[in-house]
Amino acid sequence: MDVRLIGVPLQEGASQLGCEMGPSALRVAGIARALSSLGHTVIDCGNVAPRTPRPLIHPNRAIHHLPEIAGWLEALSDAAFRESDGAMPIFLGGDHALSAGTVRGMAARASALGRPLFVLWLDAHTDFHTLDTTESGNLHGTPVAYFTGRSGFSGYFPPVPHPVPTENVAMLGIRSADPAERAAIRQTAVAVHDMRAVDEHGVGVLIRAFIEKVKAANGLLHVSLDVDFLDPAIAPAVGTTVPGGATFREAHLVMEMLHDSGLVSSLDLVELNPFLDERGRTALLMVDLAASLMGRSVLDRMTRAG
Repeated sequence: MDVRLIGVPLQEGASQLGCEMGPSALRVAGIARALSSLGHTVIDCGNVAPRTPRPLIHPNRAIHHLPEIAGWLEALSDAAFRESDGAMPIFLGGDHALSAGTVRGMAARASALGRPLFVLWLDAHTDFHTLDTTESGNLHGTPVAYFTGRSGFSGYFPPVPHPVPTENVAMLGIRSADPAERAAIRQTAVAVHDMRAVDEHGVGVLIRAFIEKVKAANGLLHVSLDVDFLDPAIAPAVGTTVPGGATFREAHLVMEMLHDSGLVSSLDLVELNPFLDERGRTALLMVDLAASLMGRSVLDRMTRAG
């Protein structure tokens, strides 16, 4: 497979600085080498630069960096559409606001191919706020609401010509949602699998059902992997830690099943904050998970010292 690595040094959507170093950390952790060793042709496209911000003021005074985020979304949408032409883009983040742009661009690619786009959201949070409902003002909490076409973004974020139907979105690992998000998401067809569902049914059952749905529709599948999907005991390098996340084995099972499906067309690796990491362990784990998604089996893994 032809793979395109695209750095997204975006941190304006979060409240804690450090995510802008995420792309560099993933590169230092050897993501290009890991994917090349699996037989893929890997091209590092460098980092995306945001469009020049235009003046934007929203009545919700909690919101910060709105012009900057809007500029990022325009640039990322274009990059996702361009780099998905005959290749698989992997976006190295950067905070989760970037997915508002990457999914928008991949939805345009899916439309051009005459296929539906599906999104697997691997995250502790639903990220289903609008500009009106966010109380923190952190715009990394808005991407799913945006790319599914919820109202409240017009005039601020770029229009969404190809919104992802909510029935095409599955969330896994959820364990933190604000009241406004919970109320809004209940009115949709989004499949929300919290960690209780994972504990009761097993991650394999939940992922297999979604894969079969994508396969039946001949869809493209975008995977958005947030560091806080993982338990902070194994992935401490994130500013939004929530206890009780996915284990090492659960996370790798998800990635291996996705690889076996042959359906994944694009990937986000987001919210890696190297400033909070311990000797690069989270960056290395994210690279390992990306490699599992791209074909590395359990028998291929090397033993690490220390």
